[in-house]
Amino acid sequence: MIKGSIVEYIDQQKIICAVILQEIKGKLRLLNENNREVNFSKNRLSHISSVCLDSELARDTIVTQLKQLAQNRKELSETIDIKELWEILHEESEDIDIETMTLFCFDPPLTSDHEAAVIRAFFYDRLYFKFNQIIFTPYTPEQVNAKKRQIKAAEKREVMIQKGAAWINNILNNKNGSNTTIDQNIITVLKSYYLFGNDSDSCQTAKNIIKKSPLNSPEQLFNVFVKAGVWNQNENTHLLAMQIPTKFSQEVGEQERKLITTPTNFFDDPLRKDLTYIPLITIDGQSTLDFDDAISLENTETGYTLGVHIIDVDAYIKSNDPIDLAARDRATSIYMPDDKLPMIPPNLSEDLCSLKENEIRPGISTIVKLNRFFEIQGYEIVPSIIKVHQQMSYTGANLLNGKDDPITTLYKIATLLREKRLKAGAIQITLPEVNVWIEENQEIGYLKIDRENPARMLVSEMMIFANTLMAEFLANNNVPAVFRSQPQPKQRLFKGIETSLTLNFMQRKQLSRAMVGTNPEIHSGLGVKAYATATSPIRRYHDLLTQRQIKSIFGYYKAYTKTELENILQTLTPVITNAGRVQSSRKRYWIIKYLESMRGTAYEALVLDCYRDHYNVLIKEFMFEAKLPSSGIKLKYGDIIQVTIQHADARRDQLSLFA
Repeated sequence: MIKGSIVEYIDQQKIICAVILQEIKGKLRLLNENNREVNFSKNRLSHISSVCLDSELARDTIVTQLKQLAQNRKELSETIDIKELWEILHEESEDIDIETMTLFCFDPPLTSDHEAAVIRAFFYDRLYFKFNQIIFTPYTPEQVNAKKRQIKAAEKREVMIQKGAAWINNILNNKNGSNTTIDQNIITVLKSYYLFGNDSDSCQTAKNIIKKSPLNSPEQLFNVFVKAGVWNQNENTHLLAMQIPTKFSQEVGEQERKLITTPTNFFDDPLRKDLTYIPLITIDGQSTLDFDDAISLENTETGYTLGVHIIDVDAYIKSNDPIDLAARDRATSIYMPDDKLPMIPPNLSEDLCSLKENEIRPGISTIVKLNRFFEIQGYEIVPSIIKVHQQMSYTGANLLNGKDDPITTLYKIATLLREKRLKAGAIQITLPEVNVWIEENQEIGYLKIDRENPARMLVSEMMIFANTLMAEFLANNNVPAVFRSQPQPKQRLFKGIETSLTLNFMQRKQLSRAMVGTNPEIHSGLGVKAYATATSPIRRYHDLLTQRQIKSIFGYYKAYTKTELENILQTLTPVITNAGRVQSSRKRYWIIKYLESMRGTAYEALVLDCYRDHYNVLIKEFMFEAKLPSSGIKLKYGDIIQVTIQHADARRDQLSLFA
């Protein structure tokens, strides 16, 4: 190329005019209109003029001439009506070279400036033609319309970015930030990015908003939302991130009202057995509002009649009705320290579908005949009409054990049922449970519960017993259901009941994974040949499905086929997994929140795992697992140590300990 040739190149989406000062092996040294020398490859030039400047002139003179030349070309380009050209040329859809396009745009005589002006015009307006600086191709009308929509969307995004950045700035500098108004679409974009990161549909827009704002990272958005009143300080972001529904639809509400206002006379059902004369009791936690199971015990001439009675939720909620589909979407109720998300609406779960004291309810009852030695003589499962005569708490039932019936005898029966399971190979993991709750004054309360206390053991064994019999009933009738199974453990570390925390944790690690399927199989952990859960149809959709399969045997309707059940289970599995994660993460959050105010407090801990740079320990007071840096200390599995709270941050899920 000739020294002094006028060229143009593109830099940061702008066309720059320059003159060649030197060429060495295809590399050009240029002086541009901004009085800067740059090195360029000739392949990156957008235009080469046929005219030259005198490179011997003073540098300032050359720069002045380049600026004037650039201005002239800009003015020429502004005379080109690209839209008008497109309207004339687009129907032919043929490629047009630079010389021909220049002739379309200007009258002869033509110069390099005209050609450069054409390139400028089409570079800055790319709506109507595709071009590569040499060839121009008109877009079709459909393509033009699509590009117009893209441009409009881009402009809208840019406005959103500017407004979003300004809103963040205002919130951070305005003590009363909640008064700062903003387009809710911007809030939605930012919330989505905070919750889903790069998986958010609008992550790039959110990133650009943050980039133009005073924020340094997406994590800082949380405090902006809190200050703006969008979220509260303890917002359950896990719940939002997993998109778990928290409200019921209007359609569900209408169906709920219809059920409440249209009572059903279950005595008209010829298939139901009237058991309202039997004194049923419920035993639950003190704060329980949804009662789905009750127990009864009657003395007979030859022994006892034991009853486990479950609310017949299906009597109200029919397969594929609005409430049923909403329940299927939720799969399970979620219980958290600061909230409860019921599987079915509260007016049903805590009232119409709840075994409330002295209320007539439809049930599925498992009636077991026992002799004086509590040996099983036979059982039947029947659709029933039932009435709870007394509602007890676990504490109340424990006080009656050994002093009054039926609690005392029920506890003896439960003890024998457990012994039978243990002899059959059941593995009883006996770990305490910690309940966490939030008081009205926002204080955090917690209580460690011995799940092996008499009342809890009694209820647990009765439900396992009833579920086992219902599984057997389904299997004997060749009806597919939601069966639970568990292969043999990798290793058995103890037999019977073991109270050692260390051994229980070790044994839990050796358990095989429990499975859900439609065929009855052995459940080694429970020590039974088949197992299906049906005792919590208010709280678990699996149990509602099992209940329907049982009712099909009595001719209420056709049972779900094996394929239908498997398809439903496939949709339920990830939902149940997410629900479990939210439940455990929220409990973890509030325990760490409690520990934020316990800095410097020491707690007893059990070493569960030993790694190269840390230990996994269990803070026994809260049954809470945490990391402990090794820091030169030598510990082994099962050691009991004192750990001290160094730092806790619930929002960041951080807990630092030292020994």
